[in-house]
Amino acid sequence: MNHFKKWINWASGYNPRKEMTLLMGAQYEPQIFGQPVERDQTLFISNSDTEKYFRPSRLPIKNTLFKNTQFFDPYYEVNYKEIKLPATLTRNPEETILNYFSILREAENLNQNQLGGCGTVGMAKLPFPIAYNFFTKDYHKRVSYNKYLQSFAGIGHLNLIKMNRLPDEKDIIPYFIELETIEGSSKGVTYFAYYYGYVQLTKEQNLYKIDQIKLYGEDFLCAAYHLWQHDAEAVVAIMYGEWCKLIKKQLHAKQDGYVKTIDYIGIDGADYRFIFYQLTNDTDVLISQSKKNAEGNWQSIRIDPYQCLDNKA
Repeated sequence: MNHFKKWINWASGYNPRKEMTLLMGAQYEPQIFGQPVERDQTLFISNSDTEKYFRPSRLPIKNTLFKNTQFFDPYYEVNYKEIKLPATLTRNPEETILNYFSILREAENLNQNQLGGCGTVGMAKLPFPIAYNFFTKDYHKRVSYNKYLQSFAGIGHLNLIKMNRLPDEKDIIPYFIELETIEGSSKGVTYFAYYYGYVQLTKEQNLYKIDQIKLYGEDFLCAAYHLWQHDAEAVVAIMYGEWCKLIKKQLHAKQDGYVKTIDYIGIDGADYRFIFYQLTNDTDVLISQSKKNAEGNWQSIRIDPYQCLDNKA
């Protein structure tokens, strides 16, 4: 198993024996933090502070490549098996992801239990067979088209609001993404829901296809009432400082948009750097760990803080 998969599996509490839940074509997991958290009254925050957890993102959407419906004209009433995507849609990894989510932006799969909208919504189900062809042959073996379509049940609209390329791992090209959806409900009203996760692409016949997507749901009540595991500075200080006893001096966090960088000087005298991405619900997600080597270059590492707790037990 490569380093990227090991990292994702550790961060998500992956269990290979657990049955997979499919959501929007992706393997879905609830947002978890390794251990349960209880409300601490001494850390309770004011109403003005909690407001940021309850509001949708104001970020511009990225999946806007198709400005009109002409692109979809050749695909009306065409079976997914008959579709051959233009090679221009998957020439490089970034174009693959942007084109894939641009096609899905106006797709909807509302049903009697998850209603919303007034009549036809967007392009209805027309985009789904097109989008399914962005995946590799291996993905098609694992996930049938019917299961793929059903995984979008309740989805009425889809926006890509964050996308960052992560370090490549052998034949895998990974990206971090965050999605904003509008979903139907049994009440007949729609609501916003947010998901973050990872897209893995591979090269197939000189084109970049999606081989796997893994999504985690974002909770807008957890971060508001339970603090430290959602905050990058506290995660570093507690998990790597108190638990692992690795930190001699933790430096002030630097933030550029939703990217938060925390450097610290280790007990061993070396420089360490942790990079987090801030989600719409204001949770900080650890993306990478690195240590400066003797040549002055940052080298990727992986320190599991839960092993530090296990070693103390």
